[in-house]
Amino acid sequence: MTIPQWVLLAFAMWTLLVLWGTVGVHRWSHILTGRARVSEWPSDRPHGAAWYQRGTRAHMNCIENLPVYGAIIVCATVVGVKGALMDELALAIIAARVAQTSIHIAFVQTDLAVSIRFSLYMVQGIAMAVMVVLVAMAAAG
Repeated sequence: MTIPQWVLLAFAMWTLLVLWGTVGVHRWSHILTGRARVSEWPSDRPHGAAWYQRGTRAHMNCIENLPVYGAIIVCATVVGVKGALMDELALAIIAARVAQTSIHIAFVQTDLAVSIRFSLYMVQGIAMAVMVVLVAMAAAG
């Protein structure tokens, strides 16, 4: 497997870890200790502590971006795009994703925290855009 493919696998695992480590821990700790019933988690309204709500949103951020990265890597694989630049972009994406998610969950969302999160998101967006260009150039011949 190529580094971008390994990063796709890592991105998927990170998405699961964020789900299990935030939503799963919070909900199941309440359910198993009798503080809540399994049916008490409506998706149409916020509930839980602030970190839990941030964790839920951070997980959704992963869910929203994983298919985009996945599509790019599938196309790169089909076209046969490889190389140091693709590897470096992939590693930048996963590093920025983990940092963005961690900041989202761990810190109250002050202007500074949100600015850092947005900067990390932009790193991912720019890296993915460059990957798309590389794939398109290779596909065009």
